[in-house]
Formats: sequence, C-alpha cells, structure tokens
Amino acid sequence: MPVRRSSKVLPAKQVRRLKRDARRIDREQRGAIRRKGRAVKARHERLRDIVQVLRAERKRRGLSLAEIGERSGIGKANLSRLENALDPNPTMDTLLRYAEALGCAIHIALSEPDPPNRRRAAG
Repeated sequence: MPVRRSSKVLPAKQVRRLKRDARRIDREQRGAIRRKGRAVKARHERLRDIVQVLRAERKRRGLSLAEIGERSGIGKANLSRLENALDPNPTMDTLLRYAEALGCAIHIALSEPDPPNRRRAAG
C-alpha cells in the first residue's frame, strides 16, 4: 500500500501525539512485526531458490534468455529481471512456463515449515 503524503501541516501537539502512538505501537507489536518480517523474508528466499535452480538448469543446458523467452512466451527482459531480482515475486504461471521451456516440471509439496533456527543456519 503506497504511503500518501499530505501537504497539510499538522499542529505540533498532534504531531507529538502521533509520534508517541507510533512508538507505543512499535514497542507493543515489535515481536509480531519481526515475526512477520522473517516470514516474508523466508518466502522470498524460497522463491529466490526456485528461480536460481531454473537459472542454473538453463545455463547447464546452454540456453539463452532469448531461447527461453521464445519457448515460454515470457519476454527476455522479464526473464532477466526475474533471475536477477533480489526479491522476486513471480506468479506460479511464470515459474511453470519457465520450467516447461526448459523441459522440466515443478512439483509442489506441502510440509511442515522449517524451524526458524534451522532456516537461519542454512542461509
């Protein structure tokens, strides 16, 4: 959700109250905020891992981004951004099309999540 900026000037008393409320929320919700941040980071890391496996397979097979683009219908620039993004957020359709262009398939399995300590040690 984008941050909306207002040109309206708030009275100093209201600014102090808002800052105080923000500090209170930060203090009271710190644990929940951190947990949510770690969960988001873990999801991005899993996606990044999938994309890197696809990239490695593409290179192993000696295929260019242009060739994958032709086979998948995904633009070369989009494939490059996907492979190089620090926080990729591809759709399942994109990942499946990329894998199919490689002659591979993606299999999805449900499992219990890794404990936080194990995830940190592995990364």
